[in-house]
Amino acid sequence: MKTLTEEIEKFAKDKKVEIDTLKIREEYRKDFLGNVSHELKTPLFTVQGYIETLLDGAINDKNVRKKYLQRANKGVDRLIYIVKDLDFISKLEAGDLNLKKDTFNIIELIQNVFDLLEMRTEKKKIILTFDMEYENPIYVYADKEKIQQVITNLIINSIKYGHNEGTTEVSVENLIKNKVIVRVTDNGEGIPKQHIPRLFERFYRVDKSGSRSEGGSGLGLAIVKHIIEAHNEKIYVESEIGVGSEFSFTLEKATKQNQ
Repeated sequence: MKTLTEEIEKFAKDKKVEIDTLKIREEYRKDFLGNVSHELKTPLFTVQGYIETLLDGAINDKNVRKKYLQRANKGVDRLIYIVKDLDFISKLEAGDLNLKKDTFNIIELIQNVFDLLEMRTEKKKIILTFDMEYENPIYVYADKEKIQQVITNLIINSIKYGHNEGTTEVSVENLIKNKVIVRVTDNGEGIPKQHIPRLFERFYRVDKSGSRSEGGSGLGLAIVKHIIEAHNEKIYVESEIGVGSEFSFTLEKATKQNQ
C-alpha cells in the first residue's frame, strides 16, 4: 500500500500537470484573441478611415467618392472573409463538420481549381503546372467540395508567398493500400525549419508584415489541416530555404467497397 507521503506527492504531481495544462491553454487563448483582434482591426480601421474622409467633404468629389467607396467595400469584403473562415474553423474544431463523401475524379477537380485561379496567377505571372502519374482519371472517395477548398487554399498559399514569374506544380500519385497523394510544390523562398511545426496554427504567419499585405484570413492552412484530418488522412510539409516548399496530403482511393 502507498504511504500517506506517496499519496500526497502523487496528488501534488497530478495537480501540477493540470495547472501546467491550464497555463498552456490560457496562453493559447490569449494569443488567439490577440490575433483575431489584430486581423479584424486592420480592415475595420481601413473602412473607418475612408468613410470619415468622405464625411469630411470628399464625398462631394465624384471621382474621389467612387474610389474611396470601392476601397471601403474591399475592406468589408475582407471582414466578411475572415468572419466566414472563423465560423468554419470553429465548426471544424467542434467536430460539427459533416462530410459528404462521394466518388469523384481528382484530376478533373484540380483542373477546375486551375481555371478558377487563373486570374490570381496572371497577376504575379506564376505558372501553374499539373504533373500526373497516369493520363487516366484517378477516382477518390472524399467530400468533393471540401477537398476543392483544400487544394484551392494550398495553391493560393503557394501563389501568395511564391516569387513573381515562379512556378507552382500540382501532382497526383497512386500509393499502395488504396491511397493517392496530392502534392503542391513551388519554387518560392522556402520556410525556415523552426516555423514548420506551427504552420497549421490559426493566424500563424511566417512573414507577419508581408503576409498581411497579401490579404487572406490567416486561417487557410489551419482549415486545410482540419479538413484532411476529418477524412482520417495525413498532411505533410517539406521546405528548404531558397529552393521552395511542398505540401502534400493523402486521400482514400475509390474502390468497389466505397462506391
